[in-house]
Amino acid sequence: MPSLRTPGYSPFALVAFACAALMGYALFAQHVQGFEPCMLCMVQRVFVCATGLVALIAVLHRPGVVGRRVYGILGALMAGTGAYVAGRHVYLQQLALTAPEQLDGCAPSFEYALQNYGLPKFLGAIFIRDQDCGVIDWTFLGLSMPAWVLIWFVVIALVLLWAGFRRMR
Repeated sequence: MPSLRTPGYSPFALVAFACAALMGYALFAQHVQGFEPCMLCMVQRVFVCATGLVALIAVLHRPGVVGRRVYGILGALMAGTGAYVAGRHVYLQQLALTAPEQLDGCAPSFEYALQNYGLPKFLGAIFIRDQDCGVIDWTFLGLSMPAWVLIWFVVIALVLLWAGFRRMR
């Protein structure tokens, strides 16, 4: 059995590790530092986990050239969708700073929406202009957490595409 050092799979392992680290910090920020995630934060977490799961499956599966491409594209699609959600979150945060009157108020909590709405309404409720999503209560180097998540999603998507389409020696 090939080791994890097999050249074609180390980028996928790196992505799986990065996603695990991102989720670890998100849970630390929530449960230790006391930052309560909004609905868009929860959706971003889903896509971090989905991207990491695709990368982990690629490492464990050890596919050939076509399989690497499929995993690279699938993982990049997960990361790209997560980047879209994170970008929307950053937009709402900037809107709250520049034109707070344009925010329509608060959306229901994640748990309430999941229990009381059908799937189409639930998915629609995620993208309601949510006052809570406009709040910036955490920054690092001047960027909010959703901005950092957006950066990570873009980097991860590029790494996955590179891992899927690079030439092997």
